[in-house]
Amino acid sequence: MTLLEMTGIGKGFPGVRALDDVELSVAEGEVHCLLGQNGAGKSTLIKVLAGAHRPDTGEIRVGGEPVELPNPTAAIKCGIATLYQELDLVDGLSVAENIFLGHEQASVGWVRRTTMRAEARKLLDRLGHREIRVEREVGSLSAAGKQIVSLARALSLDARLIVLDEPSAVLASDEVANLFRVIRGLTERGVAVVYISHRLEEIREIGDRVTVLKDGHTVATGLPARTTPTTELVALMTGRRVEYLFPPRPAEDVFDDRPVLLEVENLTVAGSFEDVSFTVREGEIVGLAGLVGSGRSEVLETVYGARKPTTGHVKLAGKPLRKGVTSAVRAGLGLAPEERKSQALLLQESVARNVSLASLRRYARFGWFNSRAETAAVRRHTEALDLRPPDIRRPAGKLSGGNQQKAVLARWLLKGCRVLLLDEPTRGVDVGARAELYRVIRDLADSGVAIVLVSSELPEVLGLADRVLVLREGRVLTEARGRDLDESAVLDLILEEQERAE
Repeated sequence: MTLLEMTGIGKGFPGVRALDDVELSVAEGEVHCLLGQNGAGKSTLIKVLAGAHRPDTGEIRVGGEPVELPNPTAAIKCGIATLYQELDLVDGLSVAENIFLGHEQASVGWVRRTTMRAEARKLLDRLGHREIRVEREVGSLSAAGKQIVSLARALSLDARLIVLDEPSAVLASDEVANLFRVIRGLTERGVAVVYISHRLEEIREIGDRVTVLKDGHTVATGLPARTTPTTELVALMTGRRVEYLFPPRPAEDVFDDRPVLLEVENLTVAGSFEDVSFTVREGEIVGLAGLVGSGRSEVLETVYGARKPTTGHVKLAGKPLRKGVTSAVRAGLGLAPEERKSQALLLQESVARNVSLASLRRYARFGWFNSRAETAAVRRHTEALDLRPPDIRRPAGKLSGGNQQKAVLARWLLKGCRVLLLDEPTRGVDVGARAELYRVIRDLADSGVAIVLVSSELPEVLGLADRVLVLREGRVLTEARGRDLDESAVLDLILEEQERAE
């Protein structure tokens, strides 16, 4: 039975037509996946559904009845709950208080906390999470725990349709598996889910049907999630076939005569990884592959100086790096961290200031700051990376995920770094923007920058890296050329090692 129908939805903003004649139909008890590049209109569409935006044209029906959604309260009354990527929880309140925030159970002016806790307990049990204590402060929970609390809040509102916007972006693989278990439990009870993700492998695993948006239009709807080829989905979103996502690699022997820029020897951090050694030559991309918890990110952070090694050392262009991030940056090392919004960018500051952040001393002399020179240098590097929009005065927080990553890369280009460490460079970036970032990364390598790449997505590491180190539980299992490995071979290697260890 159809629960939600959106027909002819149009929405415009000054100078932009965000949605144009968009169609979406969701059945009871199904997971309907919404795909599209950044800027395709997904966020605008779910904000229309959540009552945050009023559509200019079109009709919305819930349970066959036409409805008006002038505000979020109206959407909630219709049984529609939206969980955005940035969860709207209050860290200082308890789990129970967050679940009933805005619709507290009260009588005669008094909040019935005991009743709220009991009801919160039932909701969490229904989701299969008895381990979450209702009196615990939400701020002390993991990202996965916070999502469960948000889902419990949606159930407390008697939601018939739950919209999940990039729910897996900050979750480890085991947490994603648990989230999928919870989603399946909801759909078995007839709750419909609209699921938004850039990870196509998730769509195939959890989805029932798919709708694809491109440039504010519905280009396909009702596609079967499990049987529609990935190449077809990518082509619908981007106009490109998946074969062209990764730029061509240089010849196998091209690096033989190039100088070693980064040398990591017997590097160990107790409790994280042990005896890791590798080299990276000029213009080479070396990938670190492994499951979550294998120590990949910890290796990068230690090379960068953010972690103190127990043993081992790091050399850049033959010279040992002194301890600490400052000395690493001065030596020519740059890091694009996993969480760019919280660890790399000042979201309220301009693109220009974010790009020049590591090079401010260059423009300050005798108490004066040469903003003209700063602007010219920033513009030169952002144009080289094709930053969009090309307005360097724009706040970094207003950029898409792919363009935020370009701003981070531009910072290190401006600084003149010779070695670049990339940790999850395409997290939260759509397929089309990923292809562009892959081209940028390969162009940087072709210009002579040595790159160390970490990604949770094995196809990304294998498709980009010239050499790959496979890690498991902090140890290097093997080293091979990227073109000689495939995803199944890497996973088999990890699982075989795990079986031997057990």
